[in-house]
Amino acid sequence: MSGGDTAWVLTSTALVLFMTIPGLALFYGGLVRTKNVLSVLMQCFAITCVVSLLWVLCGYSLAFGDGNGFIGGLGKAMFAGVAEGTLKGTIPESAFSLFQMTFAIITPALVVGGFAERMRFGACLLFAALWFLAVYAPVCHWVWGGGWLGELGIKDFAGGIVVHITAGAGALTAALVLGARRGFPHQVSPPHNMTLTVAGAGMLWVGWFGFNGGSALAANGDAAMAMLVTHISASAGAFVWLVAEWFRFGKPSALGAVTGMVAGLGTIT
Repeated sequence: MSGGDTAWVLTSTALVLFMTIPGLALFYGGLVRTKNVLSVLMQCFAITCVVSLLWVLCGYSLAFGDGNGFIGGLGKAMFAGVAEGTLKGTIPESAFSLFQMTFAIITPALVVGGFAERMRFGACLLFAALWFLAVYAPVCHWVWGGGWLGELGIKDFAGGIVVHITAGAGALTAALVLGARRGFPHQVSPPHNMTLTVAGAGMLWVGWFGFNGGSALAANGDAAMAMLVTHISASAGAFVWLVAEWFRFGKPSALGAVTGMVAGLGTIT
């Protein structure tokens, strides 16, 4: 076991959880109408709880347990065999499983943006739980758990496929099933509080260092390079979007800046 690698992965774990609560919760909370702010915050908070419990129950085993090319087995259900001295590379398996848990948490929370203000709380939690079991866990196994995509040579350093493509597809599907908002496109509700959104975006930017840098699973040059390009991409995405708005509308906007930032971060991942 490497003490340095373990310390970095534990730190990255906290940063990734920081991305969801409070980062993503505030980011989405500022974009919705005033009456729905608490609802969105609670959805992100509750999804964190539900997915964490499912991860321990069977999610970690389905994603990283021994199985076949499509799904892992249940040999690690309830974290069976994940002891204090069990290693995953140079770090404790407990640290690895906890780090991967934070990825599993933020992915269905990202999907919330596709149906914000249009789904009841109970339905949201049920959707998140079923989506996690039916989509996230299998795809995670395909790419990172020794599944068929990994065997084909697919490379996903920090979740561009496992997190962002699956979340994007899930959000788009949910939005299409629910249909357009009432009054759209003739009535469009502007973000009620951009201060919350910008604050949440700042937390996402900081937390993303753990998201990408921590995926090296070591305190080494891979982690340093991942953090470097993560920051450059966020800066470039935000600045290019600002300039584009400046030329088109005569002035940039805070919403455009944070949108460009997230686009840069998601792209580099």
